[in-house]
Amino acid sequence: MSDPDANKLTARYDFALDKFQIDAIASINDGLNVLVAAPTGSGKTVVAEYAVARAHRAGLRSFYTAPIKALSNQKFVELSTFYGESQVGLLTGDNSINPNAPIVVMTTEVLRNMIYARSQALESLGVVVLDEVHFLQDAYRGPVWEEIIIHLEPTVQLVCLSATVSNATELCDWLTTVRGPTTPIVETKRPIELTNHYLIGDKSSNSVKSFDVLVDGRANPEVLRFEQTKSNTPVRHGGRPQSKKYGGSQRLFAPQRSDIIKELASSDLLPAIFFIFSRNQCDEAAKSCLKMGISLTTAAEKKEIVAIAHERLANFSDDDLAALEFTQFVKQLEAGIGSHHAGIVPTFKEIVETCFARGLVKVVFATETLAVGINMPARAVVLDKITKFNGENHQMLKPSDYAQLTGRAGRRGLDDIGHALVVWSPFVTFDQVAALVASRSFVLNSAFRPTYNMAANLIRSTSQVQARHLLNLSFAQFQSGKDVVEIQARIQRRSKERDRLMLQAESPFGDIEEYRLRKSAKAQPSEIDNSLSELRPGDVIEAGSISRTERMVVLTVAQRSDGTKITALSRSRSVQTFSVRDFAQPVLPLGYVKLPSPFAPNNNKFLKEASSRLATAKIKQSSRIKQTSKSQQADHPVVSDPDLKFRLIAAESAERIDRELEQLEKRVSNSTQSVSNKFDELVKLLTEWGFVDEWSLTSRGQMLSHIFHESDLLIANCVSEGIFDGLSAPNMAALASVFVFQARGGEDAITGHFPNNELKVRWKSLAKLSQKLATAETNHGLVVHRGPEAGFMGAALDWASGTPLVDVLEEDELTAGDFVRTIKQLIDLLRQLSIVLFEESDRNAASAAAEMCFRGVVAASSSVGRIAS
Repeated sequence: MSDPDANKLTARYDFALDKFQIDAIASINDGLNVLVAAPTGSGKTVVAEYAVARAHRAGLRSFYTAPIKALSNQKFVELSTFYGESQVGLLTGDNSINPNAPIVVMTTEVLRNMIYARSQALESLGVVVLDEVHFLQDAYRGPVWEEIIIHLEPTVQLVCLSATVSNATELCDWLTTVRGPTTPIVETKRPIELTNHYLIGDKSSNSVKSFDVLVDGRANPEVLRFEQTKSNTPVRHGGRPQSKKYGGSQRLFAPQRSDIIKELASSDLLPAIFFIFSRNQCDEAAKSCLKMGISLTTAAEKKEIVAIAHERLANFSDDDLAALEFTQFVKQLEAGIGSHHAGIVPTFKEIVETCFARGLVKVVFATETLAVGINMPARAVVLDKITKFNGENHQMLKPSDYAQLTGRAGRRGLDDIGHALVVWSPFVTFDQVAALVASRSFVLNSAFRPTYNMAANLIRSTSQVQARHLLNLSFAQFQSGKDVVEIQARIQRRSKERDRLMLQAESPFGDIEEYRLRKSAKAQPSEIDNSLSELRPGDVIEAGSISRTERMVVLTVAQRSDGTKITALSRSRSVQTFSVRDFAQPVLPLGYVKLPSPFAPNNNKFLKEASSRLATAKIKQSSRIKQTSKSQQADHPVVSDPDLKFRLIAAESAERIDRELEQLEKRVSNSTQSVSNKFDELVKLLTEWGFVDEWSLTSRGQMLSHIFHESDLLIANCVSEGIFDGLSAPNMAALASVFVFQARGGEDAITGHFPNNELKVRWKSLAKLSQKLATAETNHGLVVHRGPEAGFMGAALDWASGTPLVDVLEEDELTAGDFVRTIKQLIDLLRQLSIVLFEESDRNAASAAAEMCFRGVVAASSSVGRIAS
């Protein structure tokens, strides 16, 4: 690559670019959109970084979007290091740093909100990177990705990065339909070969056995033989010996996690990520390893770990650190062991990530949240189980989940082979393990559905027809009815062509449409019928179809009960019958042709001769026709336009496109699977509840358009009904928390501690309103909103009132990570309420509540860490 930016970018990496990266860069240079679908750790971000570099060189802005704040923060630090802090900005719910920079990293929702607000920040935007675009299958957040893809200006180049999916071509076809030429760059080969192992504990030898899961692409038969030899009973179907519960004797066991760590260390398979789908068990595993005296670090590494932790936690108070069990946290890290899950405060997780990436921490026990985006490659990945509890029952991991989790096994430039290890379980057969490992079925399905806020913003910014068009361009519609999306895309293209022609048709001399209407004004049927009855055989007239008229000679004129009918012959010997409905104006003869004798209109010889005479006849318009034409010209000023003929052609072409669009619209409306049909039901509900009046937003609707939240309509109704009115700042925080808190483990959502009577009264009104809305949604066939939960009200009130962290966590039995994350979401909602509440005093209370909540560990964990290397 001779491009200076490309050479500079390539120099950043200690490996040569792969073919898929080179192909993607070539497409970017050609100005095309690209979809890069490749395994985790393969280097997809190289393509994105090149697109950013190219836009930066051209003086255009670039936005790099990520699905989670942690990934946004990481990418912000990386780009700032490369380009300099003045060139890179960050926009998340926690931070707004240098937002006017040429390169801005942001969460996906921030960009969606910019588009709806028609932000000036979108001007001179050259490229948008959508990282982890496979998130569009997420039930709640997925629609945001599709909204961006549909609404973003087509002049902006789009770079989409996705995990490997089976239907990448389908996704690319949709992108091409919606946004124009898009190159699919699909890489299925991992940069580092992956070997899959199966770990089994053998009681007879008190040892851990390791087997390859696949041999020649099939389940390893040696595992089945081994399991059978260790059982006194036959192996039941599926490759698992019967346990005692079923009358058998089991001599196999799941190895202890500490034993697996020792095995990994002795086999030189560290660093490793150990996935356990339980927060508590992640913490317990780390503590257990520490208790057993496992230490995987040198003295120098321990010292460096402590320095990193203290540097990153400099803004934390001693009391907060004590509440967060900092001492235990650092002891584990010093031993080379970390825990990583959503229950840990973000700053602690960042320290674990930094230490692991630098090779200081050798083992991290983590939940699946670690698999999203964060750059933490390992030599080995261990899966404690391949089943996961979904709140109701245990389900097998999907092939895409397994690929995402094990994608971190193998460090490019450091390892020749990555290792994935699945631990034996009495509840899963080896055949199931082998099938999961061998599967390559990673189908991406859209989760797009219209939301209330989406509807309000579409109504605010588009026409009803445009809104339906945009919705029917979704990937969901493409998957359920590809023809509808293709029709919508054609409607968009033809509408733009129609608008262009209408501009060409405009005349500085007057209204061209008025002139056309005057020319084409349809006469009364009686006038037309009289003109037809006055015609005689041999008269030459102008007749034909709507799209094409030609000169014809009249053969017969007949009076019928439903009016005059004539037959006429064209020069091509076509005989047609006409009546009043075939003409817009009275029919006047243009001349006369003497018909052959004898008169025989059914005779081919007669018709041939008559058409020949018509073709050679010299036809002169009658003075009556000329007079009419002159009169029309004199009556309208546009006849003075020297380009009148050109403008009339443009206007007629635009009219033809209008007729085509009408037919296309009918085809879309007839589609029972149309996403816009669901949208119509949503708009009906908004109309019934006073947010929409015909196709305009009421004051309620305007307020709804500024609420970006999962419970947008319920919140908007609470604002409208005055449920937030007159609350103090702490009570405002407590009541707003019911929209952001979500109990874990299937706890009752409609119960909770009410810190005071005022909050209890407001809660009752809110819960009643929620139930009423749920009934309305059910009646309209809409997805019922997630109900409010009162379980965090006490914690929110205490925190907003200045209660120390240790007391809040102890009283409400919360994990620090859950608490910080929920408070951050609460702050975001309070800031929105400070804009949309009707009374200034209430807006001030919401603003004050947000400030009261942004303190201590919440504020400290919101900063972006730049740890010295």
